Amino acid sequence: MSNPKRPKGMGAEFYAACLAVTSKRPRTVIHHILQHGFITTEELSELYNYDHPPRAVRDVRENGIPLETYSVTSSKTGRKIAAYRFDSTLVVAGRVGGRKAFSKQFKKKLIEKYGARSALTNEPLASRYLQIDHRIPYEVAGNASAEFLEGYMLLDASDQRAKSWSCEHCENFLSIKNPAVCGNCFWAFPEKYSHIAMREERRLDVVWTGEETAGYDQLSSKAKQTKRTPQELVKELIAEYLSSHK
Repeated sequence: MSNPKRPKGMGAEFYAACLAVTSKRPRTVIHHILQHGFITTEELSELYNYDHPPRAVRDVRENGIPLETYSVTSSKTGRKIAAYRFDSTLVVAGRVGGRKAFSKQFKKKLIEKYGARSALTNEPLASRYLQIDHRIPYEVAGNASAEFLEGYMLLDASDQRAKSWSCEHCENFLSIKNPAVCGNCFWAFPEKYSHIAMREERRLDVVWTGEETAGYDQLSSKAKQTKRTPQELVKELIAEYLSSHK
């Protein structure tokens, strides 16, 4: 694939940083924007078959290429959809060039420290299903914690997508960019947190596996009989237990 020409008005350094990205997914997004000026969630999904467009956009940002998010009207549906274009005014010193790559040895050290499990659900998983993630998003703290195991966590793809979506809608991620705020967030330190994406919330992820699934099926059936969700029933049962064990 030949490199797109440098758009009029784009600085040579920023253009060089765009071309320096070699990973397929962010490179595809970057080249599309270089050629067309922007890319939409509709194009990410239909042209490039990305089933989670925000993840592809985050890949670009994590490579140190800042993007502006705005709304456009879809020519197909007439609805408002998200679009993305470069914003060189948001370049943060030391971020162009992207986050550091992780070695297999680094992942092995994380597994030795935390176990082969997702940090958010504590669910045991085979190593191949786990991905390394910055506890504090790269867009907020850069590679500040690159030398410390404590600065990273292991997540499966589903948990990583959930974290990505929540972080990208958080005011601290979008504009404030205070690492201390992220440091007290569930998505960074689920073992000890005071908020979830700056909202006063608490969260408990419970996974039933093997023979335990029979218990979940029974819970789900009971909830359905009483016209409640399993989550509502669990909260009620916990409240009753705490009330009777003061």
